[in-house]
Amino acid sequence: MRELLRRHTVSFKNAFAGIVWALQTQPNFRIHVTLSLIAILLGLWLGITFLEMTVIVFTIILGLSSEMINTAIEAMTDLITTEYHKEAKIAKDVAAGMMLMTAIGAVLIACFVYGPYLWRLRSF
Repeated sequence: MRELLRRHTVSFKNAFAGIVWALQTQPNFRIHVTLSLIAILLGLWLGITFLEMTVIVFTIILGLSSEMINTAIEAMTDLITTEYHKEAKIAKDVAAGMMLMTAIGAVLIACFVYGPYLWRLRSF
């Protein structure tokens, strides 16, 4: 049991190190974190429902996770080869496409959730 707890502690330590590394070295990740904080604060300010906030938080987690997966795929591809390979380009392009799709989805969700609240504010 003690060994199992030690391994889990090491796993969490490594996972947090990955998040810290992404924050320190990846400008896009920092942008996503900043926009995420703004989205949460906007939701609190507008008084969105619990369910709407849950959707926003899930969308944030999906976006940050996609950015980290994209970064990991790019780093692994660069580790495997520094030369141009069609397959390496495909891996990087598809990972970037995943991030773009996630970002587009996040913007659409933000419009659906925040739009009605912002529209009501305009009426006053």
